[in-house]
Amino acid sequence: MLNDLLVRNREWSKDRQAEEPDYFTKLAGLQAPEFFWIGCSDSRVPANVVAGLDPGEVFVHRNVANIIHSADMNVLSALEFAVDNLKVREIIVCGHYGCGGVRAATEDLPQSLADHWLEPIRRLARSYAIDLAQQPDLEARRDRLAQLNVIEGVRRICETAIVQRAWRRGAGLRVHGLIYGLKDGLLRDLDCSIGPCHFYAEVAE
Repeated sequence: MLNDLLVRNREWSKDRQAEEPDYFTKLAGLQAPEFFWIGCSDSRVPANVVAGLDPGEVFVHRNVANIIHSADMNVLSALEFAVDNLKVREIIVCGHYGCGGVRAATEDLPQSLADHWLEPIRRLARSYAIDLAQQPDLEARRDRLAQLNVIEGVRRICETAIVQRAWRRGAGLRVHGLIYGLKDGLLRDLDCSIGPCHFYAEVAE
């Protein structure tokens, strides 16, 4: 299987150079993406593909169920690099319907690392139990929980010292929440975007 992968890679490289001779020369230059994408590790949701972006246009961090743990040094270091070094303008937290991590968080699992990782989703399920109970079936409840997980992720990103510092120094950075539909390939805006104007409004209060 590894051999097949290497063969496909060589074919892809050859085709790209035939279509655009200087493609790899440009790609090897300075990395200057406008977007930082925090998404799910699910193999069906590759960030630049579903967003219609080329490699080099989006800086990506992915984990199981796109969870933002406030003490996760992996996501925080990627966030810091994206904001302070790459100077991204837009941060996107993107979940997806049919998420296996969200499904696992709604089932009884034996104690494991995955169980610990998914605990924030379980907390959301308890906090929004009334809202979730109004959904027509289990699939709809899980999809609503996936949305809530994204919205919570947006809030947590905005609360980090990294983003707070960026806003204090005048960066026009904005954080958005999107959800992706596996069944139709569409991204949907969850209307939970936060920018510096929201931050300064909270400080004034």
